[in-house]
Amino acid sequence: MSTAPYPLFVRRDLDGFFGLFIDNLVQLLLIVFLCSEQCGMKDGSAVLLTHYILPGAAVSILIGNLFYAWQAHRLAKRENRSDVTALPYGINTPSLLVYVYFVMGPVYRKAIGDNPDDPDAAARLAWQMGLVACFGSGVIEFAGAFIAESIRRRTPRAALLSTLAGIAIGFIAMQFALMIFQKPLIAMLPLAVVLITYFSQAPFPWQLPGGMIAVATGTAIAWGLTLIGHNLDAPPEWLENSMMDPERITQSLKTVGFVLPEFVGRELWTLLQDPKQWVGHLSVIVPMGLFNLVGSLQNIESAEAGGDRYTTWTSLAANGVGTISAALFGSCFPTTIYIGHPGWKGLGARAGYSTLNGVVITALCLTGTVGVVNSLIPIEAGVAIVLWIGIIITAQAFAATPLDHAPAVAIGLFPAIAAWGLNIAQGAFIEAKGVTIQQLLDANINQQLNGYLLHGLIVIDRGYIFTCMILAAISAFLIDRKFFTAGFWSLVAAAFAVLGLTHAYQLQGNTFDFLMLAADPLPGSRVFRADTVAVGYALMSAAFFAFGFYSRAKGHLPRVAH
Repeated sequence: MSTAPYPLFVRRDLDGFFGLFIDNLVQLLLIVFLCSEQCGMKDGSAVLLTHYILPGAAVSILIGNLFYAWQAHRLAKRENRSDVTALPYGINTPSLLVYVYFVMGPVYRKAIGDNPDDPDAAARLAWQMGLVACFGSGVIEFAGAFIAESIRRRTPRAALLSTLAGIAIGFIAMQFALMIFQKPLIAMLPLAVVLITYFSQAPFPWQLPGGMIAVATGTAIAWGLTLIGHNLDAPPEWLENSMMDPERITQSLKTVGFVLPEFVGRELWTLLQDPKQWVGHLSVIVPMGLFNLVGSLQNIESAEAGGDRYTTWTSLAANGVGTISAALFGSCFPTTIYIGHPGWKGLGARAGYSTLNGVVITALCLTGTVGVVNSLIPIEAGVAIVLWIGIIITAQAFAATPLDHAPAVAIGLFPAIAAWGLNIAQGAFIEAKGVTIQQLLDANINQQLNGYLLHGLIVIDRGYIFTCMILAAISAFLIDRKFFTAGFWSLVAAAFAVLGLTHAYQLQGNTFDFLMLAADPLPGSRVFRADTVAVGYALMSAAFFAFGFYSRAKGHLPRVAH
């Protein structure tokens, strides 16, 4: 049988490469920025980034990109086609942000609070906990590859997507929208380019990738303003706020050098043997692993709708192997199959764009030149791309679910939005260095912040990723009149509350921590075990079961959502 030619690289692969490369580059810049600012990985601890996290990320990105390129070649040969497009792949943005803000960051702040004189030890502990989170996500992704279809059938899509939408609103879209308006001179023109690229989908001249134009435009503006400012004796505040620091280039060049990935499995295993260190973070790790799994599954389905039918379990298992490899070689951040396969296919990209992306990203990470790129390109020039990701995740939560389930998506947003609000409030209390949150609650549990109940805000925040999913699932099943299923999910919610996976907390000053069922509270901390919340869920379950029996007796049939 003759086969259609399927070359290693075609011209249109270059268009796909620029889009995927810019996306991955933004993730690397975010890793450097967030790990430095939120996890103390700077000065003496910068070695954690240059010698472990970035080389580990290179291992995972190279493995995945080469596999999905090979997979595309296999599919092209099997189906005698030349138009197969490889699945896009890279670092998972939601997991990156969630693990920094809800695992690594809190661990670092708690450790630095316990021992202010040893910031390097605090940064290293944050890195180790990030490894555990990444490894856990990879195990879930790999194991879930064999049962993914079963999970998807039993969980309403609204329950899964509403959680991601809540994270996208607060911790992706809002976070980077604030950065855009913090430095509008640099960021707003790239924002316009990104909106043109992804909303109108109109091509730029010479088919130039919009992401590349956005980053180049923001970078040129930033350095142009820097040149103007350096020629002024006293640049005004609006100009100084947008200037780059040439000295950073000199400093970053000192870190340039070839670094091989280093296996850290023994260090990871040592931490895994002490469950007290990481069990409290399971309410973040488990849902993020599941969401990554289901999100990748949906992207495989999207590729099939575009004409490229890949084997589900091998695609998902490879994604899990990539994430596990990241953790074993020092990276804290899971990888994923990206959204947008139809877009890359529409550009004419085939398999070469995936291979080229893996090779170039690996070269940046292993040569220490990510720091150079970070000193040359302002983060504000690229955040509009991540803002768009947040917007699309939010929009898909409503667009990809049945119309009748829209209220279920909406109710699932509340805990995530509350978590974002508490994060802002907590940061304000920490910076103010005055009265603490614990002191306010010790004085009055009904304490309000600008009219919002503080204790209620904390309770709905704790384990909010589970709460988002559970509330949305309950609501979706009620919309479908599946009262017994809604009652079962309420019992699950009650069990989670009793175990301390949701709603329970202990608070010392302005620092929150999980309070698992078997854990002893920290001395002097404010403790809330969520037993009353569990009783509330149990009462909800009883109501749903009772109404289910009533509905069955009346002969009412379940509804089919549209």
